This record gives sequence, C-alpha cells and structure tokens, in this order.
Amino acid sequence: MLLIECSNVKKYFGDRLVLSVENLKIYSEDRIGIIGVNGVGKTTLMNILSQRLAPDEGWVKLYGNCGYISQLEQPEHRIIGAEMASRFKVPEVWHEYMSGGEKTRFKLAQSLNDENLLIFADEPTSNVDMEGIALMEARLAEYKGALILISHDRDFLDKLCNKIVEVEDGKIKVYNGNFSDYHGQKMKERDRLQFEYEQYVKEKKHLEEAIDHTKEKIKGMRKTPKRMGNSEARLHKMGNQKAKANLDKAVKSIESRIEQLEVKEKPKKQERMKLDVEDVKKLYSKVIIEGQNISKDFGEKVIFKNAEFSIYNGTKVALIGPNGCGKSTLIKMIMNRDHNIRIAQGAKIGYFSQDLGILEEECTIIENVMKTSIYQETFVRILLARLLFTGEAVYKKVRVLSGGERVKVAFAKILVQDINLLILDEPTNYMDINSLEVIEEALREYDRTLLVVSHDRRFVSAVADRIMTIENQKIKMFAGSYQEYLESLNRCLDDQEESEKQICVLENRLSEIVGRLSMPSKKDDIAALDKEYYEVLGEINRLKASNKK
Repeated sequence: MLLIECSNVKKYFGDRLVLSVENLKIYSEDRIGIIGVNGVGKTTLMNILSQRLAPDEGWVKLYGNCGYISQLEQPEHRIIGAEMASRFKVPEVWHEYMSGGEKTRFKLAQSLNDENLLIFADEPTSNVDMEGIALMEARLAEYKGALILISHDRDFLDKLCNKIVEVEDGKIKVYNGNFSDYHGQKMKERDRLQFEYEQYVKEKKHLEEAIDHTKEKIKGMRKTPKRMGNSEARLHKMGNQKAKANLDKAVKSIESRIEQLEVKEKPKKQERMKLDVEDVKKLYSKVIIEGQNISKDFGEKVIFKNAEFSIYNGTKVALIGPNGCGKSTLIKMIMNRDHNIRIAQGAKIGYFSQDLGILEEECTIIENVMKTSIYQETFVRILLARLLFTGEAVYKKVRVLSGGERVKVAFAKILVQDINLLILDEPTNYMDINSLEVIEEALREYDRTLLVVSHDRRFVSAVADRIMTIENQKIKMFAGSYQEYLESLNRCLDDQEESEKQICVLENRLSEIVGRLSMPSKKDDIAALDKEYYEVLGEINRLKASNKK
C-alpha cells in the first residue's frame, strides 16, 4: 500500500538549495534508514515527508496516520496503556525526570499504541543504553507498519531496515537492503568509479600519444631537394602537401575523439591517519588506572560498595552498562583523582565529555584544534578532512556549527594533544556514520591506553579489547572483545538455565525424601535418606549461590 509520494520537491535555506528530490514513493512494507553527513538535510527530508515542513517547490502526499519520535520534542499524549508501559519498561504517565532512554521508549510506545501506519524516528538511539536499544529493536521488529528512521547506529539500521536512503549534496539515492548491504554497494560503486577513471586516463593517454606520433611524422616530412628540377619539385611539394593534409586531418580526428570522451573525475582518495605518538612520553607502568575499596552513594542509592578494578597499559577498555548504573560517576571519580583511585605517574589525560567545554565559540575550527596540537597543521588538516571539514570549511567559527559537527571538532582537538591516556565519554552521539568509521580507524591505530564509555555496539566491537561493566555495586573486567563478551554471557545464561533445571529436579527429589522421612515404610533406610537429604539440600544451595554470582 502506498503511504507517501512526492515529486519535484525542493527546499531552500535562504538562497541555498539544501534538498532536491525528483520523486520518491514509500510503501507499507518499507523500513527505511536515512543516512548522510551532519548537516546534509536528513531531518529536513524527514520533516518534509511527514508534512511537518512544507517544500518550497513540488508536492508531498501522505496517506494515513503517522507517529513522529524526536529526542527534543514532547509526546503528543502523556499517558499510555499499562500493557505498552510494561512492554517498554516505562511509567504509564510521562514525567520530565525520566531518563533520555525512557522518554524515547515512551514516545515509541505511544506511536505503536496509536496504531499508526507509519512511524518516523529521528535519532532514537542517541543517549539510550544498549538494553534500551535492544528493546526498541525488538518492538520495532514486531511492528507491522512502515518505518522511516535517522540513525548513526549501524547495528540498529542492519536489524530493522530493508532500504537505505542516502542524502548527499542535496540529492537522494535509494539502496535496497540494510546498512551492510548499502555499504557493500558503495564499495562496489567506488571500485567501479576507480576502474572507469583508470580506463578514461588510459584511453586519453593512448590518443594523446597518437597525436604526438602523427605530429612527429609531419615534422619529419622532407623538404624539396635542391637537385630537383622545377616540375619535379612541384610534384614533390604537391605530394607532401597532400600527405601533410591527411596527417593534419588525422590529428584533428583524434583530437575530436578526445573531446568526445566522457570525462571521468578521479575518485577522492581518503588519506590514512597514523597517529604518530613517538613525541609523547610513554607510560611504562603495568597498571595505568587502579581502584581499590571504591564506595559511592547518593543518599539511599548505592552505586559502588568496596568495588575494585585495574586498567592495564596499552589496553582499550569499553565501559558499558544501562543508564544510571554509575558509568559517568566512575569517569568523574577517575578525572577528579578520587583518593581510592590511583593513576600512573606521568599520565597525561585527554578527556572527551558531552559538554564540549574545550571548544572556543569565537575561534575557527582550525584555530581550536591547532591551539593544543603537537602535530603539524598538514596532519591536522588531513584529520579534519577525514571528518568532512575540507577546504574553506576549516575557517568556520565553532558557534555556527551543528551539534554533530562540534562533537567532531572536539574529538579532533583531543586526539592531537600531548596525551598518553585517552578517556572518551559517549564520543559517538550525533556523529555521522562516515566520521564514526574515521574515529574507529584512528582509535584502532592508537597505541596508548583508552577508556571509552559507549552504547554504540559496532563502535565498541571495532575498538575495544576489554569490556568493563558495573553490576551489583561491583566493577567487573572481561579480557576480550565485545563479541567474545556476548558469547560468554550466552554461555552463562545457558549454564544458568541448565542449573535451574537441575535445581528443579533436585527440589522434586528433596520433596520425595521429606515425604518418605515423615512417613517411612519398612523398606526405607532412615539413615541413608537423612544423609541424602542433606546432600541434595547442599547441592541445591550451591547451585542457587552460583546462579547469583
């Protein structure tokens, strides 16, 4: 069923054309992810499709009711049904004190409760923990209507989308499949463009060599020998003129072929970023950050109780867990050098936080980054170009940048400082996917110690070699990648399920023993039953204690 159609849509901001869509049709079975760099017009496109924003030219038709989820806007209704509240793990009544993740899930529950044919979602995963993202994925996967979402979470796009709409230079291009399918198609497109460019260069060079060869022939044509008579000289000259005319004609024909060649632009080659940190004082301590007997509470809410942890030199640690478990509290304790936390002598910390306080509003991008850089401007410009600040864009003042652009500048500024310990608190929020991949590459190349807080599963998978969690007021460390950590969790769940089955069998046996002890028959050995009772009870208690760990 057709839900949206639009034709010849154009949107201007001032005299600048920001969006131009020739035609687009969206059907009830479509699950579309809108992607593109920061500031390219993704939200503008979504607002036009949902008729929240009128185009300057063209038309949009929307058939049926729709829901719209935005991080920044209030819900249409402040009460949802008990069933939906339970399914999304949120209160039935909207409250401002709810976490960002709870607010997003509340809005999604409301949209599904209203039985909308279509749901628009603008960055629904930002500031939402992994548990909340997984919950939204599950509920949206069950949803039978159409879905249009903007997200930088590649796993989210992979699990929910069957089409990707890329917004680039004000135009849109539709790719079938999820994000991984889109990424594969983009790589093939780049390979094809590179091949076509190389073929174009090869053909053009071949034709230019043919012209040079023909011109050399013209130059080498002999003049009339002096010994020839007038009539012979006249015939020789006429022959040369005819041959020269034919060669000139051949040159013009080849030049015409060159002009008719379809010009192929050289695909942009992305410079690799190798963070050469040889000038930075290296830390030689085995343990870089260590906590002992950490306790922290906020009134009756206990965050840590006699917790401990160690972060070893050169490791890349991802601190993960649900909102409110104490991740930000722990980071602040490390940054404030809490008396129970020891940081290796000589550590120079580069710290990224969401408040972006390290940026100076009235300075340009390049000024901000270069002020504390230990690298030459050439490298800084390469880094900024990879983060999509090219050419004159580096002279923009910070005050005119979007939120996502500010995040990228702050990250670049930290990355090029004189540091040997990097602590990042949610660096990927509101950042476009291209820049995310650049940051992942830079952090993989970084050979110093890293501690990062993130809810982006693919980012954590790409960067971390240790997983740090906060559970039951304790801090746990897992030596391995995020994928290995998940596999370990699944094994634990399987073991726990098997353990619970054993407990059930043992409890049934215990009931049988108690029954026989209370009313023994002549065949029953009371002493043996009594011994077995304590053995079974002990095994049940051991299994239950093991499951609580």
